[in-house]
Amino acid sequence: MERIYLDHAATSPVHPQVIEAMIPYMTTFFGNPSSIHSFGRDSRRALDEARETIAKTIGAKANEIIFTSGGTEADNLAIIGVAMANREKGRHIVTTSVEHHAVLNTCKYLQKQGFDVTYLPVDEHGTVSVEQVKRALRDDTIIVSIMFGNNETGVLQPINEIGHLLREHGAYFHTDAVQAYGLVPIDVNEMNIDLLSLSGHKINGPKGVGCLYAREGVRLTPHIYGGEQERKRRAGTENVPGIVGLQKAAEIAQQTMAEKRMLYEQFQHVMVNTFEREGIRYAINGHETSRLPHVLNVAFFGTNVEALLVNLDLAGIAASSGSACTAGSIDPSHVLVAMYGSESDRIRSSVRFSFGYGNTLEQIERAAQEISKIVKRLTKA
Repeated sequence: MERIYLDHAATSPVHPQVIEAMIPYMTTFFGNPSSIHSFGRDSRRALDEARETIAKTIGAKANEIIFTSGGTEADNLAIIGVAMANREKGRHIVTTSVEHHAVLNTCKYLQKQGFDVTYLPVDEHGTVSVEQVKRALRDDTIIVSIMFGNNETGVLQPINEIGHLLREHGAYFHTDAVQAYGLVPIDVNEMNIDLLSLSGHKINGPKGVGCLYAREGVRLTPHIYGGEQERKRRAGTENVPGIVGLQKAAEIAQQTMAEKRMLYEQFQHVMVNTFEREGIRYAINGHETSRLPHVLNVAFFGTNVEALLVNLDLAGIAASSGSACTAGSIDPSHVLVAMYGSESDRIRSSVRFSFGYGNTLEQIERAAQEISKIVKRLTKA
């Protein structure tokens, strides 16, 4: 039985070209990039090139890229870093109720430190309005953190419009773009984004590496102490092989963005058309059109999500009930609760399918048929 991986939003397989790019930096070019000898300079050159490449993909400058261990650290550095460095200006933070836990739990931590956090609600489409953000702003608001595309539903937020709103206010604007990067064009200057988080393992790069874009002039307090790496903003010897892998993954993601969008949208159509043809009761969670092409979150009414996932796994299909960072948790999805309320049937019957590198149309067709069979079997029981 061929296994079909439909959980790319949790993590993605490393692209062969990424592996090929990384190997020399685990063998030949192993020097510490902070060393001044030739071995160190080889590694430093690789870091400089990676910084330049990644910066260009979002319209940033090379010195605005801070390499981190991934999206979670980038979110922490952005929000805690700005909050601690700008306390004298204010202690108010604005975010949404559907953020990744890397943002939500960071905000909860800051509340314990005396900061005031406004958690904006979303509508049934999973969207926050620009007007809501405007009403939430105060004179003492220092940072607004709103994710680009949701990791559970794929819903896109009005980032461009919010960025323009904040241009007049003066609060820093952070967006967690971990799911959106590589699938949606991003220009930090056009969108007035001050801080942006991304992660390697969501774009067919290695795990354990990511970066934070921080606009030149943003006041940021580091929260890892040690050496003077990353222009004194993030201590610790840089993960050179991982950063080289991130660079290659970013290059490939940008080059293939348009074709991936078309392919993944085709996958969504195939799945939905199959569910329609098979006559099963379902509903798509999230906005009908304003969402990422690789994420399809579906409620199968009359089923139980745990039974669904177990049966899918037995059939060789990997999917999830939402964020992989809460795997094993019996709590319902905070994203779906925010959208539909805690009593909705969707909370207990929704599965996220997410597409990516290696998936074929034949796999999606086969998976959709198998999913339909499982749903029919479970709803009869």
